Amino acid sequence: MIAGVCSGIAEYFGWDITLVRILYVLATVCTAFSGTIVYLILWIVMPEYRRR
Repeated sequence: MIAGVCSGIAEYFGWDITLVRILYVLATVCTAFSGTIVYLILWIVMPEYRRR
């Protein structure tokens, strides 16, 4: 919800945003919070959404 990383992934793959967020939280907790680093990297790497 901060940078839109989960919503961007959900939109790209056509998945439900809630499912992506739940999977992200579970993956972050199960991997000793390394998901936070992945989130920050994706925040920097992913292009900004441009409305047409």
